[in-house]
Amino acid sequence: MRVSILASGSTGNTSLIETSQHKILMDAGLSGKKIQSLLAKIGVDINDIDMIFLSHDHSDHSKGLGVLLRRYPQMDAFTNSGTWKYLNKTQKIGKLPVEQVNIIEPGQTKTFGDLDVTAFATSHDAAEPQYYVFTSDGKRMVFLTDTGYVSQRVKSVITDADAYLMEFNYDDMMLRNGPYSWSLKHRILSDVGHLSNVEAGEALLDVVSNKTEHIFLAHRSQHNNTAKLAYQAAKQILVNGDACLPSDVKIIMTDSEEPTDLIQI
Repeated sequence: MRVSILASGSTGNTSLIETSQHKILMDAGLSGKKIQSLLAKIGVDINDIDMIFLSHDHSDHSKGLGVLLRRYPQMDAFTNSGTWKYLNKTQKIGKLPVEQVNIIEPGQTKTFGDLDVTAFATSHDAAEPQYYVFTSDGKRMVFLTDTGYVSQRVKSVITDADAYLMEFNYDDMMLRNGPYSWSLKHRILSDVGHLSNVEAGEALLDVVSNKTEHIFLAHRSQHNNTAKLAYQAAKQILVNGDACLPSDVKIIMTDSEEPTDLIQI
């Protein structure tokens, strides 16, 4: 399995997961044209994408989905029935081709040839948010952003993975002292908001193991965080803390404009 985080941040999120049989997008929170351009930067043709997994309805994760499905009939899209119902009702991303819409509910695992996908519910102020564990050839990759906290139930699903993409959304002091209104700060800090650098690091501390080799720091706020603060928090909690990690574990920063390398998991 190979992975590239094509874009991650408040302005849009999408990633590529590649197995021997599939090329999959995790979320489609940018325009179709932008996603095509980001894929081209890592040498992938958008016509080869055959599946898209959607986490939730917020536009920074979903806004390109309708365009992609209408333009590329080979793509099948997956999320839960609550999210599909909301998107169809609001028409936020336009009319969706019924034949390309597929359901995977929280708690379900579905198999697609050499790929197993497990969905799990998260705590966020969206219709029915969920994220995924992708498993192929014995390797496990976890995607988890847009959640106000990480429950013991979620930890039991995501423990002992080879790689994690985890939300490091905000630095607590930057958020509290920053320009946002108190109502918006309260939303971000709440149980249906986002994870701080410290909260993300502490959640990872409970689930990583000596098989974990890659940790992607993702969904960083443009206004309430910096790459340096996110990295320092992850390193202090995980690498210098009590985490059972290999000495050469790679902590990888993601970006809102440039994809990471296509990394072997």
